[in-house]
Amino acid sequence: MTKGVQFMLLSTFFFALMNVCVKFLTHLPPMEIVLFRSIISLTLSYAMLRRAKVIPWGNRKLILMGRGLAGGLSLLFYYTTLQNIPLAGAVTIQYLAPIFTALLGVFIAKEKVAPWQWVFFLVSFAGVLVIEGVDTRISSYYLMIGVASALLSGLAYNSVRKLSETEHPLVIVFYFPLVSLPLSLLFCVFDWVPPRAEDWLWLVLIGLLTQLGQYFMTRSYQVEKLARVANLNYIGILYALALGFVFFGETFPVGAYVGIALVLLGVLLNMWYSKRLRLKEAAQAT
Repeated sequence: MTKGVQFMLLSTFFFALMNVCVKFLTHLPPMEIVLFRSIISLTLSYAMLRRAKVIPWGNRKLILMGRGLAGGLSLLFYYTTLQNIPLAGAVTIQYLAPIFTALLGVFIAKEKVAPWQWVFFLVSFAGVLVIEGVDTRISSYYLMIGVASALLSGLAYNSVRKLSETEHPLVIVFYFPLVSLPLSLLFCVFDWVPPRAEDWLWLVLIGLLTQLGQYFMTRSYQVEKLARVANLNYIGILYALALGFVFFGETFPVGAYVGIALVLLGVLLNMWYSKRLRLKEAAQAT
């Protein structure tokens, strides 16, 4: 097992533990959790910028702020689903984000979508509909919230793609909490629940586990080719199934497992086909 694979497995594990911590805080408003995560992330991100001697404000401020807004709202919606539907269901719906990234890329990055890719997109959406249809714990309302989170994530990823041409990666990361912090603070003014003593442990862990997940993901991409480790992100659904059962006693009807498999199948087929198209284009160029 290479270092890159080890780092990615650690990353997905830390993100999975972060999801569990959020689910332990169902009595707190989701935006309150976003607030504390933003405080920790902003502090650590700024320290990293200072250490790297990078000016934090960037060049394309409007797009940077748009990326932060899309990311912050996506996080709010994702935490809402984590708190209200089974863990693996929330994680699976969030895995629609790569599909929306490709779809929005048609308009934002002017990238083409091949006919077969539309088929793969439909497979993933069919999987979500199967999950919602057979699992009565997932209402249409929270399904829509989860899909909105994935859509906003797709918008944020496309913004990152455009920003990577001119901005330092640490600046892009920094703007996420920079925008989401005042946004979440505004919401919390009108909807504040004082955290209990034990809540502070979960809130701090959410911030730390998120940073650890991002760190090991970055290290994985630094030492390994993207195509070799990107698919390992989807091991997160296995973590979600296992941790949901261990901590919350969550099980699913057989049909829901079929739906989860369809979502992952559509996403993985799209990634495989996209890689095949890139190799074909590279061969034609040479």
